[in-house]
Amino acid sequence: MKKDYTLPTNNLTLTKCLFPAAGYGTRFLPATKATPKEMLPILTKPLIQYGVEEAIEAGITNMAIVTGRGKRAIEDHFDISYELEQQIKGGSKEKLLSEIREVINSCTFSYTRQIEMKGLGHAILTGETLIGNEPFAVILADDLCYNEEKSVLSQMVEVYEKYKCSVVAIEEVDSKDTNKYGIIEGKLIDRSDNIYRVSNMVEKPDPKDAPSNLAIIGRYILTPDIFEILRNTKPGRAGEIQITDALLEQAKEGRVVAYKFSGKRFDCGSVDGFVEATNWFYNKDK
Repeated sequence: MKKDYTLPTNNLTLTKCLFPAAGYGTRFLPATKATPKEMLPILTKPLIQYGVEEAIEAGITNMAIVTGRGKRAIEDHFDISYELEQQIKGGSKEKLLSEIREVINSCTFSYTRQIEMKGLGHAILTGETLIGNEPFAVILADDLCYNEEKSVLSQMVEVYEKYKCSVVAIEEVDSKDTNKYGIIEGKLIDRSDNIYRVSNMVEKPDPKDAPSNLAIIGRYILTPDIFEILRNTKPGRAGEIQITDALLEQAKEGRVVAYKFSGKRFDCGSVDGFVEATNWFYNKDK
């Protein structure tokens, strides 16, 4: 029986954020052979904690994490370590756990496993059991975003509250790099807030075929009908279920906007971006 994914008029508030975290992180081997890439630290904090803190700042308190084999460290990180806390209690190092304690006390965490790696769209569909029939945010932890005044996801929540449809975060990239991203085509509908009504989306197009240089980065707000669309989305590029293909179905009905966010973004899925983020945060905090 087909599920009804009409957005309930009394359930427009975002309360859940989905973290797809089942990937292998092959670009960081051998470091990620036994350590989840989401747990790689920028200074002393793992990437996924930055993402969770961004979600909390946006007013979201339910974190839904899609994991896989070898990802147990993520669950352990967002849990109390009684032995460690007892060991450092009363000492100078006790305050070093204050940030993660605050995170644990501020929200709830739920987990499910992605058994097969079939692309981001499949990972999001796997998270349906944790999300249900309500709008939700998606954060890809290896896209580290920073804005001192208002987090990128907080900015996107404001856009969602205005347009009540799916929202993707975008930034301009060098035209030669379009084959690394999902690229949008759209009409600028709000110049002051840099918002586009999306008409087309292409996953990792060659530069000569790209409709623009506006690239989707790892921040989304999705309406729950995306799950039904993903169920009927055929594998695309590289044999994977692409979220861009599913979003294109919404875009054909005018139900996707793209937001050129304010802030910095580091591609921590690459070694160069990871080093850049480490140096930038080190200099900021020094």
